[in-house]
Amino acid sequence: MTDAPPPTFPSPGSTAEVEQGTVLSPKFDADGLVGAIVTDAASGEVLMFAWMNAEALRLSLDTGVAHFWSRSRQRIWRKGEESGNTLAIAEARVDCDQDAVWLKVTVAGAGVACHTGARSCFYRTIVSEAGAPARLARTAS
Repeated sequence: MTDAPPPTFPSPGSTAEVEQGTVLSPKFDADGLVGAIVTDAASGEVLMFAWMNAEALRLSLDTGVAHFWSRSRQRIWRKGEESGNTLAIAEARVDCDQDAVWLKVTVAGAGVACHTGARSCFYRTIVSEAGAPARLARTAS
């Protein structure tokens, strides 16, 4: 009989421990995922949003390079593994109830974070006008 490996992160404790303590215990959703917001470490620009499972979060923290869980491919991926636009983590934070991660990064390669080739995945603005359906407009940056 083999022992099961220990969990990557401890289970969340009390509300006070989660909100005020020093133990990282991410609150993964029912699919085992936590959302990750990625911003440029120097400018603060929002670059992307992606999902992480426990393994992706652990790899990111251990290597200093952002890894995510691809819901479409059903596997871990290191950002930039194909494009060369890797994300070096300058700082990692968690929100108050530990159900979201914030990565401040430096983008290597061509300096773009989006798979479309845009600097940021948030390259369109939602335009909403009274009486008209909302539409998208490409932003300048």
